[in-house]
Amino acid sequence: MRSCLFTLSSFVILSIISPVLGVTLATTSSAATPTATVPPVASVCPGTRTKFKFFGVNESGAEFNGATIPGLVNTNFVWPRTTSIDFFMSKGFNTFRIPFLMERLNPPATGMTGPFDQNYLNSLKSIVNYITTTKGGFAVIDPHNYMRYINGTVISNVAHPHGNVYWPPQSIYADVMNEPHDIAVQSVFNLNQAAINGIRASGATSQLILVEGTSWTGAWTWVSSGNGAAFSAIKDPNNNVAVQMHQYLDSNGSGTSATCASATVGADRLASATAWLKANNLKGFLGEFAGGANDQCIAALQGALCAMQQSGVWIGATWWGAGPWWNANYIFNIEPPSGVAVAQVLPQALLPFV
Repeated sequence: MRSCLFTLSSFVILSIISPVLGVTLATTSSAATPTATVPPVASVCPGTRTKFKFFGVNESGAEFNGATIPGLVNTNFVWPRTTSIDFFMSKGFNTFRIPFLMERLNPPATGMTGPFDQNYLNSLKSIVNYITTTKGGFAVIDPHNYMRYINGTVISNVAHPHGNVYWPPQSIYADVMNEPHDIAVQSVFNLNQAAINGIRASGATSQLILVEGTSWTGAWTWVSSGNGAAFSAIKDPNNNVAVQMHQYLDSNGSGTSATCASATVGADRLASATAWLKANNLKGFLGEFAGGANDQCIAALQGALCAMQQSGVWIGATWWGAGPWWNANYIFNIEPPSGVAVAQVLPQALLPFV
């Protein structure tokens, strides 16, 4: 859950989102209907709200079993099912964050400036194209490397763009890097800023870029970790950047327990980050969030999403997580038809805010 840096954005993201090359995706049936009633939004979030522009789920699988490189598709890793995309789009969601591994895209034998693995790249293009072109949704491209490449090396080089790049429609967005951690905040900021500059210099002038801070890009520690002080200086020459944060609601914020710290922990943990976004005239995106399938967590999730929409500074959020390989009992599994979060969390905590 937690994500190498990326001024390799200049070539990786730009090349990833080039036209599809005809890969067939899994289409296992996922017809499902939440069993709980969707409450009227006014009953869980009264007052004036700004609806999210981007709301959806993380679709995991391509980043699984990272110790096995390159690994085999459908043995060590898997791509999202198109039927899962269909299910969430039918419920009114529109945004899908797609984690992948840099070591599978850029094999270690030739490094990050070497040629892409075409099978892996084509599969990534294919699911992105299905989301954006076939279904009319939004795709967030997520290098899920925690700002590190093979053997834990922090990625700090500025990779040279690979030849001619193609930046498709505005419905595909660049997540610079998932959850940097144990790296100095100023270094993480500098690498994110270099990534923005590289992406814009490569010709992508209008697409949204999402930056992430150190300390797992946590919302509740955004200010105390030093991210707030550093990222207040983030600049995009095209003025289309948002700050991606993550927030889990268990006692230590790790996302490893289905027990939420309190019924108000969602709004409480986002409060300082929301104030920081307002003070710095920036927009936020909650790229990962989750709580257990129980009454206290549902209340906490409603409170979090309500506070976000009432604030007007959060442009979207994506639940962690969907994907075909989550264990049926994984505490945050929202993969249809029978993920733990489908029956209660989806209708009671998420659908009111679509």
